[in-house]
Amino acid sequence: MFIYSRATRPPVINASVPEPAKPVDLTRYAGKWFEIARHENKFEKGMDAVTAEYTLRPDGKVGVLNSGIRAGESERTETEGQAIVADEATNAKLKVSFFGPLYTGDYWVLDHGDDYDWSIVGEPSGRYLWLLARDARPDPATLQALLMRVEALGYDRWALRITRQD
Repeated sequence: MFIYSRATRPPVINASVPEPAKPVDLTRYAGKWFEIARHENKFEKGMDAVTAEYTLRPDGKVGVLNSGIRAGESERTETEGQAIVADEATNAKLKVSFFGPLYTGDYWVLDHGDDYDWSIVGEPSGRYLWLLARDARPDPATLQALLMRVEALGYDRWALRITRQD
């Protein structure tokens, strides 16, 4: 979910990415998340049933396991990586790597539910955005509230692709 190539970057959907709204308790953030929507990107193009699982590792890093099913395929594709906290004051900014020790991807938890039932993830270029939830199919009121929050953060909600989770 978090790797990108500068040669094939998607367009900017928010030229003024805000700072994360609040701190993140990584213990509560850990676990399985379902991707509800995203700004389409090359590395996830056409992918559905996308999940991300985060684990706290003994070395202080965050384990990352992303998976999903590509269009026209029936098997899940998995990508394993790791993240380090880039802002220890809030734990809301991380650097993610799927290629060993090079931490190239920014992962900013722009906002999250107080009970960690949803999360809005972006990065400073304004080209990538993900809406995550603990429930694979959040109720319509929750989805609408998330989309409104995305707009309040300065993003175009109509630029998002809803991720099927069936």
